[in-house]
Amino acid sequence: EVNLVESGGGEVQAGGSLTLSCAASGLSFSTYCIGWFRQAPGKQRAGVAATGRGGLMSKFADSVKGRATLSQVKVNNTLYLQMSSLKPEDTGMYYCAAAYCGGGWTLKTADSDYPHWGRGTQVTVSS
Repeated sequence: EVNLVESGGGEVQAGGSLTLSCAASGLSFSTYCIGWFRQAPGKQRAGVAATGRGGLMSKFADSVKGRATLSQVKVNNTLYLQMSSLKPEDTGMYYCAAAYCGGGWTLKTADSDYPHWGRGTQVTVSS
């Protein structure tokens, strides 16, 4: 059974940094795509970043390009999303999601592609 647990959210001032963690079990990063999504109050959930093939594929939303990086620690099956130069518009509930991608080179980026979801971690960026 795939299980995802996010952590690392909190309140930070604009310009600050945060590292979000996604602890995964029941899957392998080499065959699963992992996506980060966020949902701001009153808005639809939107993709932030995605990775697959054990980190060989990655993609970032235009809104976070240059401010976000992904890294993974295989020994504890945890994916990290590091975000810097945070803006108030980065505020939202951040979710980690997983989908089986096999050995292909197509990275899933739509939330409808992901059947497994964590409960989320809240990020609030104050101005």
